[in-house]
Amino acid sequence: MKSDPSRGTDSLIVINCGSSSLKFAVFSVADETVLVKGLAERLGSPDAVLKVERNGETSCIPIPSASHHDALQAAIASMTGLNPRGIGHRVVHGGEEFTGSVVIDENVTAAVDRCCSLAPLHNPANLIGMTTARELFPDLPQVAVFDTAFHQTLPPKAFLYAIPYDYYEKLKVRRYGFHGTSHHYVSTEAAGLLGKPVASLITMHLGNGCSACAIKDGRSVDSTMGFTPGEGLVMGTRSGDVDPALHQFLQDQTGMRLSEITAMLNSRSGLLGLSGLSNDMRTLSEAARKGHERARLAIEVFCYRLAKSVCGLTAALDTLDALVFTGGIGENSAEVRALTTARLKILGVDLDAANNASHGRTSGGRISSSDSHIPCLVIPTNEELMIARETLRLIS
Repeated sequence: MKSDPSRGTDSLIVINCGSSSLKFAVFSVADETVLVKGLAERLGSPDAVLKVERNGETSCIPIPSASHHDALQAAIASMTGLNPRGIGHRVVHGGEEFTGSVVIDENVTAAVDRCCSLAPLHNPANLIGMTTARELFPDLPQVAVFDTAFHQTLPPKAFLYAIPYDYYEKLKVRRYGFHGTSHHYVSTEAAGLLGKPVASLITMHLGNGCSACAIKDGRSVDSTMGFTPGEGLVMGTRSGDVDPALHQFLQDQTGMRLSEITAMLNSRSGLLGLSGLSNDMRTLSEAARKGHERARLAIEVFCYRLAKSVCGLTAALDTLDALVFTGGIGENSAEVRALTTARLKILGVDLDAANNASHGRTSGGRISSSDSHIPCLVIPTNEELMIARETLRLIS
């Protein structure tokens, strides 16, 4: 694809469309730097606003009652002097239809639409972003990058549930895994740091949503998340694993409807539910230091369940070259990393306190001590950059 120098800097647009928000970033093709980035929030409401960062300056643009189409049009106005070569879209769920990123056409949008029943809170919004961008940029190639695609290499022994097989054959009920773009990015970076292009890793994406992934030779072989992003680790507001009989018990004892129980497990559980205070690890850590017992308990449960899952994921690997922490909590909470790895002594893990306290920023990302049998790394994730790379790879 030839660029047009008269139109400005060759670039790639990345769009992450939520139900009431639109996040975007524009990357330079030449050196992967961020040229412009922004976030449109509270779309559809009188308070809708677009925040744009460019050249070190931030502007806040009111866009009252704006739709996603309106927000993207406003965002385009901030891209003057740029020559977009393609657009990459984050799509949460690709089911079994997509094992990798794809150039978007009518067949792709139809397939994403079919996956809406698997991710009813995410895929419809992703479709809006794709449709809107194709209307506004009809001549630009566009690419869908799926959160689930990286995990399509899971073997059946890892992705099947032990329920009647008909539910998998007819309804595709299985474990899919999520945060695939993040796990893919940090595993690639980790392999480079280790000098092992075929490294075996356990990566931990820890934010408001949390998941851990076993990676062998660059391929996902198991993940803590399952049919939905609610399975697995304790998260900010999500419970993670619970007994399947809990739903029936709560319905019988409280009269709650199934939809209400599901909403509770997704939005009022996790760190928030345990602490009764917040879903933000920073708030809980500060409260725990001041003696808030349930904040301390929430952190303890979070770290114990994470360590337990890491040990479980080792069953998918023949060897383990490193543990990798990423995401808002994984990158910035020395306390969580210390409490988690303290439970992994059986793996021979040992942290360097000073490097952990600096979040690995002064040690090339490494936070383990020289005595540790397994290296521990902190690698900041960059899902938008991974989407930009995938977009360039496919349109080139």
